[in-house]
Amino acid sequence: MAKHGKKYLEAVKKVDADKVYDPKAALELVKETNYANFDATVEVAYRLNLDPKQADQQLRGAIVLPNGTGKSQKVIVFAEGDAAKQAEEAGADRVGGRDLVEDVADGFMDFDVAVSTPQMMAQVGRLGRVLGPKGLMPNPKTGTVTMDVTKAVNDIKAGQVAYRVDKAGIIHAIIGKVSFDSDKLLENFRVFNDTMIKARPSTVKGVYVKSLTVTSTFGPGVRVDANQF
Repeated sequence: MAKHGKKYLEAVKKVDADKVYDPKAALELVKETNYANFDATVEVAYRLNLDPKQADQQLRGAIVLPNGTGKSQKVIVFAEGDAAKQAEEAGADRVGGRDLVEDVADGFMDFDVAVSTPQMMAQVGRLGRVLGPKGLMPNPKTGTVTMDVTKAVNDIKAGQVAYRVDKAGIIHAIIGKVSFDSDKLLENFRVFNDTMIKARPSTVKGVYVKSLTVTSTFGPGVRVDANQF
């Protein structure tokens, strides 16, 4: 069993483990119980009634949060010709064709998101073993395989969040920083929650959201009543 420090133990005393909080109260409690000496990230975790082994229940996508994430994302774009020029003008941190594919294959990983044009995917595909395990492989479902590289880069820089259900049926996502105003955090949370609800597969029966928790980087988790949005 993991041991927690004094600051965590003091923070967890403020959270009623038997209570399910309304979203705004939960976020305010997350801000109150944050004890990190930096601007901690606020994350949500949805435990969903999904069977990821079923093709239609492998939820994956991306959404631009209205108030961003508070995190600066480094974006690379696999593109050539006009698309490469458009990516550079949009502010991509690095753009390239075969040269960039080779650099990533050789170990270059100084980026948070990778975007590719459809034409480049034949070459980018061989990076699956490198990018796949890190969740960095470009994918049409998250808008990172596209001809509109300008929109892709702009969305990512504006605070796009990608989500993907894991083997246990859980989705983790960033919704901001503890320094955010509570109303802005709540707006981000509401938009992300709406996305999760709309993404519910038609084959799911019964309760869809089994549990919902919000937390800061080091802080204790706070249970949220998703029905109170």
